[in-house]
Amino acid sequence: MTVRPLRGPWADRTPLRRKIAALAAVTALLVVAAVGVLVHLWTAQDIRSRGEARAMNTLYAAMDVYRRTGVLTDGAALDPAGLPAALRGPADGTRHHVYDGRVEGNVGPSVWAAQRTGGSGSPVLAVQINLGPDRANLSRLDAAMAVASVVALAGAVPLAVYGAGLLSRRLSRVAETAARISAGDLDARTGPTKGRDEVADIAATVDRMADSLALRLRTERRFTADVAHELRTPVGGLLAAVDLLPPGETEDLLRARVRDLRDLVEDLLEISRLDAGAEEPVRVRVPLGAVVAEAVSRAGLDTEITDDGGARTVETDPRRLERIVANLVVNAHRHGAGPVRVTVDGPTVVVRDHGPGFPDDLLLHGPRRFHTGARERGSGHGLGLTIALGQARVLGAELLLANAPDGGAVATLRLPA
Repeated sequence: MTVRPLRGPWADRTPLRRKIAALAAVTALLVVAAVGVLVHLWTAQDIRSRGEARAMNTLYAAMDVYRRTGVLTDGAALDPAGLPAALRGPADGTRHHVYDGRVEGNVGPSVWAAQRTGGSGSPVLAVQINLGPDRANLSRLDAAMAVASVVALAGAVPLAVYGAGLLSRRLSRVAETAARISAGDLDARTGPTKGRDEVADIAATVDRMADSLALRLRTERRFTADVAHELRTPVGGLLAAVDLLPPGETEDLLRARVRDLRDLVEDLLEISRLDAGAEEPVRVRVPLGAVVAEAVSRAGLDTEITDDGGARTVETDPRRLERIVANLVVNAHRHGAGPVRVTVDGPTVVVRDHGPGFPDDLLLHGPRRFHTGARERGSGHGLGLTIALGQARVLGAELLLANAPDGGAVATLRLPA
């Protein structure tokens, strides 16, 4: 676990503008295809219908002339060789037409219209209307539709990308604000957004949520600080009263409990100052190994120290550094198991125990006050790691919490170079 600001869950996502642009492109393609198919089918049917009407009208005029003068006009012919079989059979003397899809050279497809000149067995007068030129016009219409569709698509996609980009930037702004709030920046706000749509509603809701959360946290922090300040005086009085008790087991027990209460009050005060951002480090150049050894010594616990950094010096606040190291060592002894080792390597301090390790909840959400995470980690107030985390932030250091592969908790403090 790292105390660095977490990356947003959208860090590796597909941008929304790409999805909207792709959806717009697919929609445009579907619309273009549907319109093209409908236009093609309607035009083809219209060509055929007009061809049938022309054939029937031409046959009517040619039959009239033939019956009056015996002359074939308008391309009419008697029993032509290419006449479809369906028009050779009827003997009722009525006009019939048939669509012929055959294409021979420049002729075809065609519409044939035919009628017997007399009774059964008389020749058939037939007229052929060539639809080839109209079909060529249909092909040109299809090509023109395809070109127009490509042009329309080329114009629609950039517009969709631009519009999606505007929406994506607005949503990204809201998402970044939410991420900053979740990382602890309670002053982050989206601010006014353009438009009166769902995105503006989301932005306003996030800002209201941040206001409510900040108010509750400020109230909680103020309450913690006030309680700690109010407890300081009676706890001091208790310590003074314990000094008046006669020596004995009762006096030792009371003194230990009152000191625990005093330490808890001091921890609460320290956390309230860290929460308020009122802490400023006093940086000096100090030998890192010596400061760590002093912190471990003051903890008064059996701890192994390994200094691989030699006489390396760092510019930091030694008091806060000692506080961090001491809290990590105490936490390792209280919630872990021996041996507890502290290793100094360059600007890095590693504190490791061989207990059950940090609970998954702590690794996922980070240290939380009055929450120790797992029963096997022992009892406590959950303030040690919280204070270490806050002091690390003040120093500009990085505190990583993890579990070793072979068991045990590992806390790594990396000081800035």
